[in-house]
Amino acid sequence: MAVAQRMGGAPTASRTWGRLARWWRGVSVIFESRVATVGLCMVLFWVILALISLFWTPFPPNASEFRQNLPPNSVNWLGTDHLGRDILSRLMQGTQVILLKTRLPGGSGWFIPGGVAILGVLGSFLVGAILGLNAGYRGGWTDQIIVQFLDALIAFPVIVLYLVVIAAFGQGDLVVILAITVTGAPGVARLVRSLTLDIKTRDYIRAAETRGESAWYIMLREILPNARGPLLVDAMLRVGYAIFAIGTLGFLGIGLPPPDPDWGNMVNEARKTIYINQWAVIWPALAIASLVIGLNLMADGLREEITRYQK
Repeated sequence: MAVAQRMGGAPTASRTWGRLARWWRGVSVIFESRVATVGLCMVLFWVILALISLFWTPFPPNASEFRQNLPPNSVNWLGTDHLGRDILSRLMQGTQVILLKTRLPGGSGWFIPGGVAILGVLGSFLVGAILGLNAGYRGGWTDQIIVQFLDALIAFPVIVLYLVVIAAFGQGDLVVILAITVTGAPGVARLVRSLTLDIKTRDYIRAAETRGESAWYIMLREILPNARGPLLVDAMLRVGYAIFAIGTLGFLGIGLPPPDPDWGNMVNEARKTIYINQWAVIWPALAIASLVIGLNLMADGLREEITRYQK
């Protein structure tokens, strides 16, 4: 009996190790590119800072504890803003909303795991993948209708779509996620459609059709996994676009509502006193730029490695 238990547990352990090995082979591609490794380090810096801010910040981010517009000093490493709030503490907590948590409306204090930028990109990929797969695989009138719908959305300037969504539903984390989803889905759908048009001509797709597999099975189990390389690269770029979008909406005063700091809103508030305290503008602007540059470097390095392996 004991021997049977050991034999039954061995395949399970081997499958687990096999999955871990495949996962590590996929992740290790990043470390084979110096550009991607540098980008990963920049992104991890902000992720770690966001995780730390869940439990500790040097001072309460929204409390006016110091003199206004202090330059960087031994107590306030990045200085204070126009209300005497510690800029480093506000930057740390502002990272949470972008990368780690999405607040639910109503001021209940509840939140969804996953930052606004991350969930917005996931939403755009979910909607875009469904539209792109159906357009590319089914073809015909389905393809024509979906493509015309996507072209109509792309024809609108992105900032106009943001304003339309926010005007219709009001301010809030979930509304910003919806705005990012609506503006990002057409680009994802067009990418997925182009990949689907290429992949559906492969022999393994013909084999799946011969076996009598359903269209949804072929799209989700045969086509989508084989398009994951370009989609992963595009996802990293789109997270950067989403962070810029959040910063833009915050700068315009229609982005993420208080109490958590918003990097774009921090720039907008500091702009009013820029001739007195330039540092209050520089730090949140550098935060946005460094995180987006890190994501772009990861995407560029990963694209180079994927292209090299394909050759």
